[in-house]
Amino acid sequence: MPAALEGSEIVIPAGFRCPISLDLMKDPVILSTGITYDRQSIETWLEGGSFTCPVTKQLLQSADLIPNHALRRMIQSWCVENRDAGIERIPTPRIPVTRSQVAEILSQIESASRRGSPGSCVAVADRIRLLAKESDRSRRCVAGAGAGAALAAAFAAVCDRFADSEKESAPAAAAEAILAAMNAVATIDSEAWSHVWTRSCMRRLAWLISGGSLEGVGNAVWALREVLRDDEKILEGDNRKILESTPGLVEGLVRVVREPICPATTKASLEAIVEMASASDRMVCRVAEAGLVPVLLEILPGCERGMCEKALAALDLACSRREGREQAYGHALAVPVLVKKMLRVSSMATDLAMSVLWRLSKGANGEAVVLEALSVGLFQKLLVLLQVGCDDGAKEKAKDLLKMSNKYKDRLECVDSGDFKNIKRPA
Repeated sequence: MPAALEGSEIVIPAGFRCPISLDLMKDPVILSTGITYDRQSIETWLEGGSFTCPVTKQLLQSADLIPNHALRRMIQSWCVENRDAGIERIPTPRIPVTRSQVAEILSQIESASRRGSPGSCVAVADRIRLLAKESDRSRRCVAGAGAGAALAAAFAAVCDRFADSEKESAPAAAAEAILAAMNAVATIDSEAWSHVWTRSCMRRLAWLISGGSLEGVGNAVWALREVLRDDEKILEGDNRKILESTPGLVEGLVRVVREPICPATTKASLEAIVEMASASDRMVCRVAEAGLVPVLLEILPGCERGMCEKALAALDLACSRREGREQAYGHALAVPVLVKKMLRVSSMATDLAMSVLWRLSKGANGEAVVLEALSVGLFQKLLVLLQVGCDDGAKEKAKDLLKMSNKYKDRLECVDSGDFKNIKRPA
């Protein structure tokens, strides 16, 4: 209902109200039973699984909705007559896109990608993106028509055709436009994403992450994260080899974390890094060599829960390698921030922080790590953790850390792990 009607003496004619929402109709449509409803209300009713008329309770013979142009014009005239009371004229609604229209547009982008016409790909992909963003109904219609699979196939076709032209602006613009359309559609299944498991697609994603526009970087990171969500696909066939042999992929993701664009892109980057490192020891080495450890230790003190858990997961994987542990040993915040995160964020963050400490304590500088951890409250937190309970893996690491701590707990005065005032951050 328009805000101007609240508290006023103007009464909306009963015929102008939607029988479902009782609000002034903005886009009146006629159901097969002859009753008029507001389009958004009746579509929500039908999508909820009800296939009867809300007023007559009759079983619907058809779900087609016919625009009631005459009633809409009457409502608009009424709004104009009451404009002195602050009533705004309801704009003429756009005709919603149909599935057949979407199918025709998708055939155009398939044809353009096969022909190798970057300009046409950009034009059609932009049209799909705008349709998907027009309304929730349009997005569902676009997704239901198979846009995810068609766009993924078009992206693969463009990447394959221009595999040796990564730096050319036209193919890069086409790839960015298609990824933007895919992001707008959002609901894309793993079968559609399987089109992207090629060397040319991964190289294109790596190039966009490292050198694309800001929007292109965000969409490329999102696409890579979505591709990697299917753990079985990573281990299928040559997919892991494709990841391991794609230059600049890990390095680009680390750069996005180091030079953040937005929190959503940073989270997606960390998730992609964790997925790749979890599937391949070689990728873990690349993550450590790319210098991710100090970057994570810098963002951990002030990040929120979701970001903290993802950063700790990536840090735990990186510190499973000697290169990662050496970077952590040389960082003043490493031990204090890990102890601080225990029992403060979530059970997952606690387990991950303890796992990183356990890895560091087993390395070359293990004694120094344990002594520093004790000085910022590790011993008390381990006792609390064992009392409140944790899973078997975390419990074994906690016991192991407690045994190592017992050797030194009398040599230092333990303080609260939140006392960071004497810690110097690296330049």
